Amino acid sequence: MSENQPSVPSSTAMRYFKTTIAGGVGGSMLVLVGHPLDTIKVRIQTMVLTPGQPAPYTGTWDCAQKTIRSEGFFALYRGMGAPLAGVTPMYMLCFLGYEIGKKIFCTPESFRDLKLLDIAAAGATSAIFTTPILAPGERLKCVLQVQKDKSKFKGPMDVFRQLYAEGGIRSVSRGFSATLLRDSVASAFYFSSYEYIKRKLTPEGKSGPSAGGTLFAGGMAGIFNWMFAIPIDTLKTRLQIAPEGKYNGIRNVFVDVVRNEGAATLYRGIGPVMIRAFPANAACFLGYETTIKVLNYLTGTH
Repeated sequence: MSENQPSVPSSTAMRYFKTTIAGGVGGSMLVLVGHPLDTIKVRIQTMVLTPGQPAPYTGTWDCAQKTIRSEGFFALYRGMGAPLAGVTPMYMLCFLGYEIGKKIFCTPESFRDLKLLDIAAAGATSAIFTTPILAPGERLKCVLQVQKDKSKFKGPMDVFRQLYAEGGIRSVSRGFSATLLRDSVASAFYFSSYEYIKRKLTPEGKSGPSAGGTLFAGGMAGIFNWMFAIPIDTLKTRLQIAPEGKYNGIRNVFVDVVRNEGAATLYRGIGPVMIRAFPANAACFLGYETTIKVLNYLTGTH
């Protein structure tokens, strides 16, 4: 996907190599920038509402203030170890999966004429590569993020050990199908919107936009990514933090949430998601594109 003409590489192997390395760098930057707001999102999504009593959190800023006041600033980074440890291989696979998806679904005309359905199908392919890593990591992360203190779990490995002891690998990977569904939808919009906006911001005669254009395209890609994925993400999170045996799958969660809390609950947490989406994904794509340029220079390719 480098240099706005991903269909004309110097070699397939070199293109895959550069995309994979750059994807890992971009993903690491995304997590470092976005994790605090992800913690807030998860806490808002999973807060328990008691009839007749005010909600634990009234919004993004209220949740941030209360969390910092009662648990300290670094509580916002709680649970970051699991996604950060897995983020490099996960984003390597994400961008590699997208590159492979382009080979399957796209032609040179797909990018020249901005055939967004082709690009979206290629983007959705990336979820097949990332879900085996992401689903267990998300399970550990969400369990830690909703923990109010460290009385039960000491960290990601402690969560893993306890969940495995309770229900084996099935418990650790709970939410796998929900994660695959969420990320297929999200990645379809993520990559197609990025390619579209990137192309529109590329000056005539240039191979790509400025750094500012890349930041804007990446940030907006993050917005489109979550705009369509947040309801599925809410259901996935509920499924992953629920007591053992409460739900059989995402459909049970959907019925329970809509029946007892209303459909609007599916969009709970959208505030911190959208606030996080722009800077985190702007950082991701700037890291990606910068790494591609560095690798192009080092290898003497374009």
